Formats: sequence, C-alpha cells, structure tokens
Amino acid sequence: MSRLRRFGFRGALGIGALLLVMQLVPYGRRHVNPATIAEPPWDSATTRMLAKRACFDCHSNETRWPAYGGIAPASWLIQHDVDAGRAALNFSEWQRSEREAREAAEKVREGEMPLAIYTFMHADARLTAEERAALAQGLAKTVGNTRHERGDR
Repeated sequence: MSRLRRFGFRGALGIGALLLVMQLVPYGRRHVNPATIAEPPWDSATTRMLAKRACFDCHSNETRWPAYGGIAPASWLIQHDVDAGRAALNFSEWQRSEREAREAAEKVREGEMPLAIYTFMHADARLTAEERAALAQGLAKTVGNTRHERGDR
C-alpha cells in the first residue's frame, strides 16, 4: 500500500472515530416541545399559516425535529438554533415579553428570515415574493395589534 493510500485510510478512520465520539455529547438531543401557552392575536389565518411554515420550527414550541436532528454535529446546530430562536421570539409563549417581535416583519421583508440554511433544508419554508410580502404585512399587523414589547405595558 502506498504512503498516500495509508494516510488516506488512516485519515478516514480518524474522521470516522471522531464522528462516533461526537455522538457521546448529549447536547442536541433534548427535543422538547413545551405546551403552547398563548399565541399572538393573529391578524388572519393566512399570516398564521405562513408563520407556521416559515417560522415555527425555531420560533415556537411546535418544532418539527428532523430525523437527522439526533446526529451530531447537526443535532448541535439545530438545538442551538431552536434555543436561540425561542429565546428571541416564541409564538407559543406570547404572554412573555417578546423583544424581537416588532422586528419580525422587517426581517422577513428584508429576507433575513427565514435563514437561508433553514430554507435549504426545508423546501416548504421557502416563500415566494408574494408570500414573503404577505407574511411581513401580516406580522406587522399582528404585532401592531398588541402592546407586547418591554416597556409598552
């Protein structure tokens, strides 16, 4: 066996061993969906449907955990994104202060949300230009219907 082949074989073996060891890290396997406590006063069923399609996996307690979501390192990335998304804005726990709520429409309008990496993996979350405009407008109306930000109470 040539040196290069042995190095390639050992490298592949090392990468395989590393991937196996990564599975021992418990982070990213706690796929919990707490109960929905309160949703915002949606301006329409269409806004809720679009938000559910494009936003709920990270910004609600109704996350659809993918099959590959239990395999590291993907599980780590997914868990991090869900934890961060729920902390920033959670449509299932609307009774708590949602600092990011007023920015949601603008982030959708500007194409910042949903994240490109998310839509790459979730084709159903890809919005047409019309759907993006409708979601942004609906979120603006929904959030505008409530005085839900910190300091507005």
